[in-house]
Amino acid sequence: MQIPSLAEIKRELSYLNEKELREFIIDLSKFSRDNKAYLFFKLYGREQQGLYVQMVQEELELEFQNARDDHSYYAKKSAQKIRRKMNKLLRLSKEKTDQIEVILFFCEKMKEKGFLKHGNLVLDNLYNTQVAKVKKLISGLHEDLQFDYEGRIEAID
Repeated sequence: MQIPSLAEIKRELSYLNEKELREFIIDLSKFSRDNKAYLFFKLYGREQQGLYVQMVQEELELEFQNARDDHSYYAKKSAQKIRRKMNKLLRLSKEKTDQIEVILFFCEKMKEKGFLKHGNLVLDNLYNTQVAKVKKLISGLHEDLQFDYEGRIEAID
């Protein structure tokens, strides 16, 4: 089965009325939890700016509480699992400031929970990659916003 291009899908959607579009969106949200989460953040994120960051931080906080950091192997596996979840959640927002907040939260929690105390190369690389990613995102922001994040970057660096 040949899947049509996004342009073709957009064209076909433009021919539908509001009721049919609503039904398609509801059906699409039933297919996966990711679709439902994306739809939720798109609908409610406009009214409450910090909602996305707050909910993602709560979810990551739960993951950090359940994570094992007593041994290098378990700390590595837990950190990788949390990073995968974070990256999955980062796809739900296109806002750079939201992404920066989430990645900074992840790095701060890794330091706070003692994941870096093991001296594990994989953990160190994972952490440094996230720090580099957040620095790159911050460099693309306005100068005033860059200044706001400098203190937090210095704290995790």
